[in-house]
Amino acid sequence: MGLLDGLMGNASEVSASEAQQEFGTILAAGENIEKAYRLIRDMFLFTNRRLILVDKQGLTGRKIEYHSIPYRSITHFAIETAGHFDLDAELKLWVTGTAEPIVKQFNRSLNIYELQQVLAQYVLR
Repeated sequence: MGLLDGLMGNASEVSASEAQQEFGTILAAGENIEKAYRLIRDMFLFTNRRLILVDKQGLTGRKIEYHSIPYRSITHFAIETAGHFDLDAELKLWVTGTAEPIVKQFNRSLNIYELQQVLAQYVLR
């Protein structure tokens, strides 16, 4: 993914094995990354147990927040597709114990329907 793609908000799928190698140190025993998406420097990691949102912060990206959300804690979720004048799509996640959703934006190059299908597969188990 090029710099311009990153600045425009394009998300791309990353191989599960590549993500497993990069983020293996934050996984529990027996936990495996099954799907991974990169958005600029941030990542969405779907494991067999939870969703991990990786947020690289600052100019250098050395400070990283790992937001771990067990699938059973996701009460509901919504997608909003990109329109003619609205160029971005949104994913909203509501987590137990929080009133406001976690909102992530993507441009139309990411198939938001595919991301929704992946999320539904894990949440609705």
